[in-house]
Amino acid sequence: MRGLFILLLVSGMAFGQATDSSKPAEASPPNPAPATQDKATPLASAPANTRMAEASDPNTLVIPAGSKIPLSLAQAISTKNAREGDAVYATTVFPFVLNDRILVPAGTYIQGKISHTEPAGRSKKRAEILIHFTTLIYPSGYTVMLPASVENTPGADNKGVKDSEGTIQQDKDTGQRVEDAAKDAAVAGTAGTIAGAAAGGLNGARIGGAAGLAAGVAWALLKHGPELKLDVGTSIEMEIQRDIPVDGSRIQTLKAGS
Repeated sequence: MRGLFILLLVSGMAFGQATDSSKPAEASPPNPAPATQDKATPLASAPANTRMAEASDPNTLVIPAGSKIPLSLAQAISTKNAREGDAVYATTVFPFVLNDRILVPAGTYIQGKISHTEPAGRSKKRAEILIHFTTLIYPSGYTVMLPASVENTPGADNKGVKDSEGTIQQDKDTGQRVEDAAKDAAVAGTAGTIAGAAAGGLNGARIGGAAGLAAGVAWALLKHGPELKLDVGTSIEMEIQRDIPVDGSRIQTLKAGS
């Protein structure tokens, strides 16, 4: 009896193990399918959109090359004492507008320097000066570096721009020199005539008069020509030499009390 019980127990245990081994293995959860990339929103779209926004910043404005801006000179300049490297100061007298936007308001400060100066000389040598503008300072304090030159001098009498670099040159004074020569010659001729007459009578007067006349003409023509002078408030037209990008949000005048 006891042996039969043991036999039944062993048989039951063997049957249970066979039943467990016959169960199918529990299926592991399937791997999730890789997410499909949304073609409408590529992974690099954010940086690309950011760069595009930066490139199309509505505050980025450009003062185009060739733009002409009227200025008023803030200090007097003369070739008599000007030196290369001396600072030049001016202000804009009228706002520069492009596409209904003010790019350079009136009252903007312009700084430059004298690049070359030539004092007046004898004979046909005329006085001249070359100015380059280097800095644009807005009323708000916003500063922009620029290359610009003098295009015209509408407010300067007897002066003009002689070349593409913007060299200002004193106009010819041929008429004035002829007038001066005539005056000096007349004075010298009269003096020579008197001196000649006193020394040698009629012939002496003729010789003295001719010599005096020649000396007067020579003296007048050998005198230095007039120096070039630009007074305070002289109107000068500045030309921008290359495109200048500016930040539109920083070019407006600061409000009082801000």
